[in-house]
Amino acid sequence: MNAQDPKRTSRRTLALICALTTLGMVGAGHAETQLEAAALVAPRAATGPVFAPSEEARFVEAFAPYTDPAAPLDQTGPANAATITPAEPEATPLGSGNASYYGRRFNGRRTASGEAFDMTALTAAHRSLPFGTRVRVTYPRTGRSVIVRINDRGPYSHDRLIDLSRAAAEEIGLIAQGHGTVELAVLDS
Repeated sequence: MNAQDPKRTSRRTLALICALTTLGMVGAGHAETQLEAAALVAPRAATGPVFAPSEEARFVEAFAPYTDPAAPLDQTGPANAATITPAEPEATPLGSGNASYYGRRFNGRRTASGEAFDMTALTAAHRSLPFGTRVRVTYPRTGRSVIVRINDRGPYSHDRLIDLSRAAAEEIGLIAQGHGTVELAVLDS
């Protein structure tokens, strides 16, 4: 083995740099010390290709572990789509009032908006809100809420504020009582 062989010298230098990197001695403050140590352990051949110190320093820096003190540490691991909850849209409270639901008897009939009523859809009837308005309906008794789309007019009973589809009433637990006091909030889209 020839100590003057430039390829072997370069390999030795790179091997030393890799070893120092593995031991954690590579960093911004140790670059000059490492280059000096590399020069002592594996002397360069005068006739072979020589890396300029700035190139070696860039090489060492490129393979050094990156730690940004300003960056927050992610301790949670990869994101899990099942645990991600969408942001709640802004809501304008409408107040509270009685709600009821309608279902089988009206299923398939035309609503005031012209679409067929579907008791399995999350829809509702309101006297004055524009069709297509999204409303969050919260049933304080159960603490559950549902977002419905207004697609019909009513209820025509003067003590009711909103009529929910059967599916929406099931979501908040209103089926057993048939009616109850709810809180309404219009969602900004």
